[in-house]
Amino acid sequence: MNENNRYSDTDLAEFKEIILKKIAHAEEDLALLKSSFKNDSNNGTDDTSPTFKAFEEGSETMSKEANVQLAIRQEKFIRDLKNALIRIENKTYGVCRVTGKLIKKERLKLVPHATLSIEAKNMQQ
Repeated sequence: MNENNRYSDTDLAEFKEIILKKIAHAEEDLALLKSSFKNDSNNGTDDTSPTFKAFEEGSETMSKEANVQLAIRQEKFIRDLKNALIRIENKTYGVCRVTGKLIKKERLKLVPHATLSIEAKNMQQ
């Protein structure tokens, strides 16, 4: 890969900083999601006392299931961000895996884990 077909070390350092901030934020969000469906912060007896609030219990179960799904998505997002860090270390970050062209900086700043350019993404559709 020639120098014109990759981002400079300065650019890569800038992207790395963006990604590290996003990982930190995503891990905080993931911890909140996990604690919400594990009942870590609730030592009450709400979930053990016999009640006749079937709708509330059903709603609570659905909410926990939704949080589990959000947590799974968040874990995938973190994994993708960490893979982007590996590409930065390999100096292949920002290169479209389909076209081989550089992905625009604006796209990478918004979606730092992107591996496809807009052109390649449109070809998929």
